[in-house]
Amino acid sequence: MAFTKIDHWEHHHKEEAGGSALSVNEGVKDIPNVNPNFKRPSRRVLATKDYVDGILAGDITILSQAITLVESHNPSHYEQAQQIIEQCLPHAGKSIRIGITGVPGAGKSTFIEAIGGMVADMGHKLAVLAIDPSSERSGGSILGDKTRMGSISGNPDIFIRPSPSAGSLGGVARKTRETIVLCEAAGFDVIFIETVGVGQSETAVHSMVDMFMMLQISGAGDELQGIKRGIMEMADIITITKADGDNIHMAELARTQITNALMLFPTPESNWRPQVFTSSAVTKAGLRTIWNNIEEYISFTKGNGYFTMNRQRQSKYWMYETIGEALRDSFFRNPAIEKMLPEYEKQVLDNKLSSFIAAKQLLGTYFDRLKE
Repeated sequence: MAFTKIDHWEHHHKEEAGGSALSVNEGVKDIPNVNPNFKRPSRRVLATKDYVDGILAGDITILSQAITLVESHNPSHYEQAQQIIEQCLPHAGKSIRIGITGVPGAGKSTFIEAIGGMVADMGHKLAVLAIDPSSERSGGSILGDKTRMGSISGNPDIFIRPSPSAGSLGGVARKTRETIVLCEAAGFDVIFIETVGVGQSETAVHSMVDMFMMLQISGAGDELQGIKRGIMEMADIITITKADGDNIHMAELARTQITNALMLFPTPESNWRPQVFTSSAVTKAGLRTIWNNIEEYISFTKGNGYFTMNRQRQSKYWMYETIGEALRDSFFRNPAIEKMLPEYEKQVLDNKLSSFIAAKQLLGTYFDRLKE
């Protein structure tokens, strides 16, 4: 059989490659996707005084950079952030802090967008601090509140800052509290703190706000009663959302049912009886009434001394929380403990050592090293 041109080419290249048809010729080198001559502009490192002056002047860019320092895990960033907070503290504390939670689907972001726009129109400066749930697998977070709150995200009197929970609500809660101080120093007189949903985060947020609001939807069913009970006892105001169109009747019915249920709860320490309202982010119905109730609550609790007592108690609580977190970090970052942990974990998993004895021995080692 006669060779074709292709056969001849293959035969020729077989010989050049040492007789192997599987050899691969060296290709063209990859061209880099990024211009090798491009140099990223270096961000100017600000001194602590620059941060403080910028925050007190209401500079949103510098405020955002300072919050990034607060959220950073870099020890030098943390140290500078504490210096900034300390200098901003005398200028803080003049806001109304409101925690907002709700069952999944209650429309927290939509509600905040609607009432936030109204609050800004009334002459207030609003900061929205939203704790965004992070993926337990990847650690990633959507941080989509600026997208969901599109109509107010461009308002110069409204500052929206989502923070990833990153699997550690305690750490995020402490950083959120520090962020509140910075926002207040920057002139924001109303702070909304949106929680990730229903769960452990409510307790943390409740410990840093003046008023706690729960958003509810009509027709949620009895399956949520167990969840609602603990949160409803913390709530100072309850709002039935999406009360528009064909859902108005159901929302009013839910309002009556929840109002009756609240009558069975003991009187809160603030002596304020929580009230239930209906609202619509679409028609804006009920929003002004809800804000009036918030102002009444603040006035009432300031009048009977609960407002000040609650803030003092929160400050004390966060002092101890910060101490606990610092001790925990110090323990796990101790070189001796880092070296011993894998072996102790293995012994506990193999039932060669109880969890309690392992913890006691590790703590003993830690405290012994501190004495050295």
